[in-house]
Amino acid sequence: MFDVAETTRGVTVRVSVSYLAEQSEPARGRWFWAYHIRIENAFPGAVQLLTRHWIITDGRGARHSVEGEGVVGEQPVIATGGSYDYVSGCPLSTPSGAMQGSYRMVDEAGATFDVAIPKFALHAPAVAG
Repeated sequence: MFDVAETTRGVTVRVSVSYLAEQSEPARGRWFWAYHIRIENAFPGAVQLLTRHWIITDGRGARHSVEGEGVVGEQPVIATGGSYDYVSGCPLSTPSGAMQGSYRMVDEAGATFDVAIPKFALHAPAVAG
């Protein structure tokens, strides 16, 4: 189900991506994808997701950095053996691109660490002309 995964310090981030044709307007230079993320915690103790940092690259190679608190308005606490899922979206002005990044986590002892979000491709299907 998931396209890519990466594990950092026992925390695994899995990603699947879907092109949303119904929200895209190629004639206006707008393409839209949804991505589903599952964060699985095998770290010895609960962790809390504090912030996110995304690097979004469009098909022309332009890079955009996006930082913020939590994900989808939440800063979830994930117990050992537990997981957290969310879905979000990304518009681009090109029919292809990529995303990658990291989450800043805090463990029960108050130590922070970064968890890698694996790079995943954004590709619109070819449209016959």
